[in-house]
Amino acid sequence: MGSFPSNAFGLYDMHGNVWEWCQDSYHNSYNGTPTDGRAWIDNNNQYRLLRGGSWYYYPEVCRSALRSRNEAGLRTVNIGFPVVLVSG
Repeated sequence: MGSFPSNAFGLYDMHGNVWEWCQDSYHNSYNGTPTDGRAWIDNNNQYRLLRGGSWYYYPEVCRSALRSRNEAGLRTVNIGFPVVLVSG
């Protein structure tokens, strides 16, 4: 399946490819975060949340908990989104 063993969630090869765009707007803290799983969107905020690091950075920062931000329209070679296949 993957190049390395799966993580605790059963996912393979998830870190270090590209930063992942999230639907959420960027916020400096988690204060006010929705608790029902909805995206936290602030339409007056031009920044969107990025997670995970990429091949362009040090291995120590390639982790899903890493957060960053960028303007929503930014395009670079190290920012993308995950493609998901649900098998049944």
